[in-house]
Amino acid sequence: MAKKKATKAAVKKTPAKKKAPTLNDLYNEVSRKADTDGLKISVAETKRVLACFFDVLEDYKPAEAFDFVAKGLKRAGTRRR
Repeated sequence: MAKKKATKAAVKKTPAKKKAPTLNDLYNEVSRKADTDGLKISVAETKRVLACFFDVLEDYKPAEAFDFVAKGLKRAGTRRR
């Protein structure tokens, strides 16, 4: 019995998986949002400030650090963008 060749129509295409964002992606997104007409801030400056934020956050216990992040997310949700 001969095997049938798979045709392009018969082959199921799986949707491309979206790759997980990296820390660098986060830095770039923050930089884009922070760089406005009234405030010019470069990606390097943004990365430095965020790196300092993480350095400070590291000094806290994990529960306290996550509490700060949760409070920041709550505050961001109430702000008008």
